[in-house]
Amino acid sequence: MIKVVAKQTVPEGKQEEYLAIAKELFEKTRQEKGNIFYTLNRSVQDPTSLAVIECWEDQEALSAHMASEHFNRILPALGALCEGEGSIEVFEEIL
Repeated sequence: MIKVVAKQTVPEGKQEEYLAIAKELFEKTRQEKGNIFYTLNRSVQDPTSLAVIECWEDQEALSAHMASEHFNRILPALGALCEGEGSIEVFEEIL
């Protein structure tokens, strides 16, 4: 399995708009072949810090997701609401 943690900072005044735009991405992604879970999480320590935590059957499923129309259309709109550079870390399950 492949797991991804993508973090970004979204100012509190922009979070409602972020969530409204993200809704379609999350609905469509959860229906994709090979998706195990795809969640949006807010830090308990810093409410402006959001993290997408996702799990895929394999790299092929993740690559298909990243090439999907909805991912490539919606991600720039979400990025425009973020502050600073986000981070993406990909993990491979080993145990």
